[in-house]
This record gives sequence, structure tokens and C-alpha cells, in this order.
Amino acid sequence: SWASDQIPIDRFIGGVSVIDVSKQCASNPDYQLSVDDIKAWEAKNGPLIEGAIVFMRTGWGKFWPNKKKYLGDDKPGDASNLHFPAYSKAAAEYLVNRKVKGIGIDTASVDPGNSKDFIAHQVFYSANIYGLENVANMDQLPEKGAWIIALPMKIEEGTGGPARIVALVD
Repeated sequence: SWASDQIPIDRFIGGVSVIDVSKQCASNPDYQLSVDDIKAWEAKNGPLIEGAIVFMRTGWGKFWPNKKKYLGDDKPGDASNLHFPAYSKAAAEYLVNRKVKGIGIDTASVDPGNSKDFIAHQVFYSANIYGLENVANMDQLPEKGAWIIALPMKIEEGTGGPARIVALVD
């Protein structure tokens, strides 16, 4: 998989499809995006286009900067009891097969807080699909029609880094 400095710049610019599962997440902090959630979005909005950037809107952004609510736990140095929603393995595989170029989420990770194997990271990154985490103001994006520009710091052989993400909304 690519290091962050190897990702072609055109991957960071494109149409964004926002799959809103905030209702499901409100009652389940360990919620994982399902293939059915993606298919329901496609039934309403049309098929995801190849090269789309897909955001999972969990509604978790409203908890920032309250660490206990945002992460599910706030014990210093202990990440064993985190709870926040993210992508499931099946959803990650489905999006890889749909040939999306990037994904994003309004939580701390593309894997759920209670993950021990970080399988969504493995599925996405082995397919050279980058992830944007802690995306702010996602609640202001429409389900479709907006474009994003996400410019991460170009860190040689980096596995991640800060990014400035802007949305163009009609």
C-alpha cells in the first residue's frame, strides 16, 4: 500500500457521497456501517460512481471535544474500552469492489472503537484507498453533489498525518 506521500494528488479531490447512519449510531455506539446501509443509499441516490469519495456520517462530530463522549472512554493511556462507530469489514470490501478512491468518517478511526484487529484499515489500505478520520462539520454536507478537496501534509513514508479538508457545496 502507498505511503501518504505516494498517494496521487488527484485522489484527494472529487465528488463525495455521504452515507448517513447517525440514527443507527445514536442507539449503538459500536455501530458498523453495513452493506445494506450502502445499498439503501444507492437505492435512493443512484450507484456509487467509480472514483467516489465516501463519507460515513455517524453524528459523532457533535461530541467533539468531549473526549469521554467522542471516544467512549477517557482513561489516560488505556484504549481498551473505546466505543465509537465505524466501517464493517463487509462494507469496506464492498467499497473496495466499487472502486472508491477514498473514505472518511466523523469519528477517531475507520475501525470501531472496540476493534482489536483494525480490519477496515487493512481492507482499505491494502487496496490503496485512503481514510480521512475526525472529519469536522460533516453534518453540513448533502448526501450527494458536494466535492471535497483534502490536502494532507506530504510526510515522506508517512502512514498518516493532518489534513485540511474543504467542501464545495452548490
